[in-house]
Amino acid sequence: MCQHRTECPSADSADREAAVPVARHPEQGWSLLCNGVLMFDDTGELLPDGRVIAPRRSLLIAA
Repeated sequence: MCQHRTECPSADSADREAAVPVARHPEQGWSLLCNGVLMFDDTGELLPDGRVIAPRRSLLIAA
């Protein structure tokens, strides 16, 4: 799917978030990457094959 000279990482690779955004909708909280991944502002992802990658949230620890 990627047309860039240095091809972007595939949707199956661990660094898939490094792909170039081709559409952004910040008011809705998502970006479409050139590898077909829908990346959400909460760090969740929807892969082209329908798999869901859960958001990565850090735990806050009270001092």
